[in-house]
Amino acid sequence: MVSLSNAPAEGENVNNAASPSASSQAFIASEKMTPLEMRATTSLASIYGLRMFGMFSILPIFAIYASSFPEQPTPFMIGLAMGAYGLTQALFQLPFGMASDKFGRKPMIYLGLGIFAIGSMVAALAMNIEGVIIGRAIQGAGAVSAVVTALLADLTRDEHRTKAMATIGATIGVAFAVSLVGGPLLNQWIGVPGIFFMTALLTLVAMAVVKFVVPDPIHSHFHSDASAAPAKLKDVLKNKQLLRLNYGIFALHAAQMAMFVVVPFAITKSSNLVVNHHWYIYLPVLVASFVFMVPAIIYAEKQAKMKQVFVGAVATMLLAQLVFAGSIQHFWGIVFSLTLYFIAFNILEASLPSIISKMAPAAAKGTAMGVYNTSQSLGIFVGGAVGGYLSHKLGFASVFIFCSVMMLLWLILAYTMQAPPAVKTKMVSLDENSPELTGEQAITLKNQLAQLAGVIEAVVLPQERTVILKIDRMQSGDEAQLQAQVHTLVDQL
Repeated sequence: MVSLSNAPAEGENVNNAASPSASSQAFIASEKMTPLEMRATTSLASIYGLRMFGMFSILPIFAIYASSFPEQPTPFMIGLAMGAYGLTQALFQLPFGMASDKFGRKPMIYLGLGIFAIGSMVAALAMNIEGVIIGRAIQGAGAVSAVVTALLADLTRDEHRTKAMATIGATIGVAFAVSLVGGPLLNQWIGVPGIFFMTALLTLVAMAVVKFVVPDPIHSHFHSDASAAPAKLKDVLKNKQLLRLNYGIFALHAAQMAMFVVVPFAITKSSNLVVNHHWYIYLPVLVASFVFMVPAIIYAEKQAKMKQVFVGAVATMLLAQLVFAGSIQHFWGIVFSLTLYFIAFNILEASLPSIISKMAPAAAKGTAMGVYNTSQSLGIFVGGAVGGYLSHKLGFASVFIFCSVMMLLWLILAYTMQAPPAVKTKMVSLDENSPELTGEQAITLKNQLAQLAGVIEAVVLPQERTVILKIDRMQSGDEAQLQAQVHTLVDQL
C-alpha cells in the first residue's frame, strides 16, 4: 500500500488519517504553509530581493554615469556594460542549478553570491568602462537563481510550491519598482560606485540570511517542477508554443535594456531634469501601470481570457515603442511612452510565467522555466549591446524602431499561438515511508487519475514521490473531494 504524505492538522488523530473524511481534513490543513515553509519562502524571497534591487538600481542612471568616464565611451560600450551580466548569467544559470544536485544547494548559493559580490566590487572600483564590463560579467556569472529555486522546492511541500514561487516573483517585481525610484535617490547620495558597493554589501547580507535564517533541507533531490532536466531539453526546445513564449521574454527584456541605454539621456535633454530627479517621472508612471495591471491579470485568470489580455499587452508594448520612436525628443511624449511601456511590461512580466506553467508538459515545467529564464538573460545582453550600437550609429529613434520590429514579430507569434488552457496545477506528495511505486503501478495510477473529473493531465513521478495534476479551472469540483479520491486510488495500489 502507498499513502499520501499530507501532514495531519494539529490535534488530529494520526491513526484516522487514511479515512476519506480525515483525508479531506488533512487536505484543508495542508492548504496552510507551515512556519518552516513560511520562513523558507520569505527568507529565500529576500535573497532574490536583495540581489535584484542592487542589479536594478543602476538601470535608470548608469548610462549617464558611464558617459562621464574620461575616455568618453561610446553608447555601444555603455550598452555592453549594462547587458554584460545577461550573457554570463545565461551561460551559468542552468549549470549552477544542475551542480547543486551534486554539491548541495547552500554551497552553490554561497559560491554564486560570492562571485556576484566580487563582480560588484570590481565594477565599483573600475576606472573605465572596460572595468565595469568585466565587473558586470562577473556579477552575471554568480547565477544562483536556479539553485535558490531548487532549494525552495526542497523546503516546501509540493502543494505549496506554486504559492512560494509566486511570492518570489512578487518580490522581484517590488524590487524592480522600488529600484527605479531608489536608483536616482541613491545616486544623489552615494553615486553609482556607491551603489555597486552597496550591492556587494547586500550580497553579504544575503549570504548571512542563507546561513542563519534559511532552513537546512532534510534531503535534496531533483524536482521536475523546479529544476531543469537535460533529458527533457530537446522536447522543450521543439515545443513551438513554448518557443513563442521564450522569444517573447527575450524581446521584452531586450527592449527594456535598450530603452535604459537611451531614455535617461532623452529625459535629461528634453527637460533639463538632472538624473537624480528622474524618479519624479518613474514614480507616477509605475503607480499608474500597477493600477492597470492588477485588474487585467485578475480578469485574465478569472475569466479564462489570458490570451486576449496577453495579446493586448503585446500590442500595447508595440504602440509604446512606436510612440517612443516618434517622440523621443519631447518630454511629454517620453512620459506617455513610459506609461504605455510599463503598463504592458508589468502585465507581460506577470503573465508569461503563468502561461509557461499552463502550456509546459507537467513533468517538464522546471526545464521549460530554465529555458525561459535563459532566454530572458540573453535578451538583456542583446538589448544592451544592440541598443547602444544603434543609438550611436543611427540615433535614439533607431533603437525604438528596432524594438518595434521585435514587438511586431512577437505580436504575430502571440496572436497565432494556442490559447493557454484554463488550468491550475495540483501537486500531491506520496508518503516517503511507503515503498516506491513500480513502473506498472505508476502507469496504472496515472491512467486512473486521468479519469477523474476535471483532470486534464496526470503525471506520476515515482522517484520524486510526487503526483502532478493539471485541473480544468472551469470544470473541477471540490478540491478536498478530489484529494480524497487521489488518496483512495493510491491506497488501493
